[in-house]
Amino acid sequence: MKFLPFILLFAFFMTAQNQYPKNDFRLPLDIPMQLSGNFGELRPNHFHAGFDFKTNQREGLNVYAACDGYISRIKISNAGYGKAIYITHANGYTTVYGHLQKAVGFIQDKIIALQYAEKSYEIEAFFKPGELVVNKGDIIALSGNTGGSEGPHLHFEIRDNKTEKIINPLLFGLELKDTKKPIVSSLMAYPIDATSVVNQSKRPVVVNLSLQSDGTYLSETVLATGRIGFGISATDSDNVSYNPNGTYKTQLFSNGKPVFGFLFDEMVFDEARYVNAFIDYERYKKMRQRVQKLFMKQPFNWSNIRQNSENGIFNVTPNFTGIQRVEVSDFYDNKTIISIPVVYSSQPSLISEVPKTTKYFVKAKSDSNFEKENVSVYFPAGTFYDDFYLNFDVRNKILYLHEDIVPAHSNFTIEFEDKISTDEQKKKMFIATVNGNKLGYLTTKLTGSTFSCKTKTLGQFTLAKDTAAPKITISKPIEGKWITAQKSISLTISDDLSGVKSYNGYLNGEWVLFEYESKLKRLTHVFDDSLLLEGANKLKVVVTDNVGNSTIFETQFNRSQKK
Repeated sequence: MKFLPFILLFAFFMTAQNQYPKNDFRLPLDIPMQLSGNFGELRPNHFHAGFDFKTNQREGLNVYAACDGYISRIKISNAGYGKAIYITHANGYTTVYGHLQKAVGFIQDKIIALQYAEKSYEIEAFFKPGELVVNKGDIIALSGNTGGSEGPHLHFEIRDNKTEKIINPLLFGLELKDTKKPIVSSLMAYPIDATSVVNQSKRPVVVNLSLQSDGTYLSETVLATGRIGFGISATDSDNVSYNPNGTYKTQLFSNGKPVFGFLFDEMVFDEARYVNAFIDYERYKKMRQRVQKLFMKQPFNWSNIRQNSENGIFNVTPNFTGIQRVEVSDFYDNKTIISIPVVYSSQPSLISEVPKTTKYFVKAKSDSNFEKENVSVYFPAGTFYDDFYLNFDVRNKILYLHEDIVPAHSNFTIEFEDKISTDEQKKKMFIATVNGNKLGYLTTKLTGSTFSCKTKTLGQFTLAKDTAAPKITISKPIEGKWITAQKSISLTISDDLSGVKSYNGYLNGEWVLFEYESKLKRLTHVFDDSLLLEGANKLKVVVTDNVGNSTIFETQFNRSQKK
């Protein structure tokens, strides 16, 4: 039975690719497939859930239904996937198309109708089979750059209808030419606890690599005592996309036996934030380098990990000898191999651990509550992945809550009590993040004299007040002008403190749709002749921030409806 972990791990890695239909889906674009992001790629606070298809750095490319089906969901948002369409297929999967510029045909008509019915740009709607039917190859939308996109591209996913897991699109036969091995740019060794030493250091150390004649890598000898672990910084690219993307599979072996591994065949949505436990979060925040840890100090329930009972941690004792091996593979089994000789050493540490002791200790598996002056912080059990000493203080009305080098998996609660401000003043107040001179709004609840918010990020916080209304500007004034040939009108909106919460436009007293592009701070209305009057038309736009300050913009322009 001692070989059971090896058998299970081997079976996990070898069988996953054999259960998906290979010819059902076509590419959603009619240009060659190039990826700016792949499945499982490491992103801020999440693993990337699909493919990001390059669109030649421009918007407006035709987006096609990948397979017969019906549109089961449409979501229009200022954040996330922006304008997104979900198509459910009879083969048991759903495809997702995100960051769209706009839908086309009857789909766009449906979206506009829903937005006017709800009097909101942001909508989410679900549909039944037979309502919005599409066929494989139908044009459903134009590619864009909406939502959280940082440049024109198409986000594409394939999801399992029963399990709701996201599946790697390569498993469905969407082939990509790839003969390149993954690149491992660094190997790190980690002392796990206070008694561990690696290369005479109690801090994580970089382990040098040398290329061998057979194409593999050999690390310098790791001299250690106590419990240690390893981590790698690795990326992958293919023959046509060029930019570095995420790796597909990594396995750690000890004397030929697998002891830790992860595979990006499928993912669970609710586990996306485990990326912060998977990487060396402190190093990422300080150096912007994502080191993928091949161990877990305290196990966490990320489904993509397979490990033995030691969770990838080695206990180096006087009789410990052996060669550890890391294999990093892409989907097409191009592989980079690193051999790591580990030898016991009793040499004393020359580099001590950074002191982290404070009087506030957080146990990851227990509730914690801390109070000072008018501020309290509550961490529910499971907020953090590991135990740690917390820096906690309140000075000059600012809460100093450690710093963003320890990742939180779930929300914790911050409360500020204010018995001085009047009820009217409190209506304009909120809990804000503090980053130098910049304040950031956090959704805040007021109960009596107590302000509270929930957040997942450590740092500095304070009570802030916003009495300034949002700003609305138009680049080319249209007051009293004839603009018959103009197809749309755009306004720039902004709020310097609590941020824009809502925006509404009215044409001749009736609500009209304005699309909001938050990255550009731009509101745009596309004229519809059926909503315009011959001659004079009155436009009114109301923008409100998160504490209720509002600004009204009004203008009058002329249009001729005669063609």
